[in-house]
Amino acid sequence: MLDVSRVQKELVECNRDESISGVSISLADGGTDLSHLRGTISGPVDTPYQGGTFVIDIQLTILKRLYDVKTGTIGIGTAPLSVNDGVQFVAGGYPFEPPKMQFVTKVWHPNISSQNGAICLDILKDQWSPALTLKTALLSLQALLSAPAPDDPQDAVVAKQYLREYNTFLATARYWTEAFAKGSSSGIEEKVQKLVEMGFPENLVRSTLKSVNGDENLALEKLCS
Repeated sequence: MLDVSRVQKELVECNRDESISGVSISLADGGTDLSHLRGTISGPVDTPYQGGTFVIDIQLTILKRLYDVKTGTIGIGTAPLSVNDGVQFVAGGYPFEPPKMQFVTKVWHPNISSQNGAICLDILKDQWSPALTLKTALLSLQALLSAPAPDDPQDAVVAKQYLREYNTFLATARYWTEAFAKGSSSGIEEKVQKLVEMGFPENLVRSTLKSVNGDENLALEKLCS
């Protein structure tokens, strides 16, 4: 199951040096569910992502892995079962399972889907270890922004551009950073006013816009859900 005390400790540790590390974690949408978090990454200097703030959706696995003594198979479940049922719990859930991370902020990068924010990074898959932390994962994503791996892409179109038209890639990545990862205060106020006029409470509008890095369409989807 989810190690709640560890997650709470990780949040404190990660946010303690945010100004130095450039990464932070909070509860998603201002909620109380420790299995759903929101990370932020500052774009690395000397990259087309510099000056941007990138929001990461983080889902922590809470399911249990079940070992069937009779058949020797492992499955997934949440129902409370006893040893008398022929089932035993083995390690499962975070930190034994890697966090599921996805970019909320649109980004032009070979290892990040330009369509849905899916990420290609080994430590979020088979190279995950319980010794790693959420902060480690976010720092690895920050490093990925600095050093793309186009030979192992998540987005083949971006990777092809990176390899064959590097200057065009840089220009596109910078444009996307300006368009999606940098929010001006005046722009945010206009979005707040528009959503408030639609009948949503101002405090909720502001917190929702902050959680999606100022993306008005995503904010509207969340407010309506």
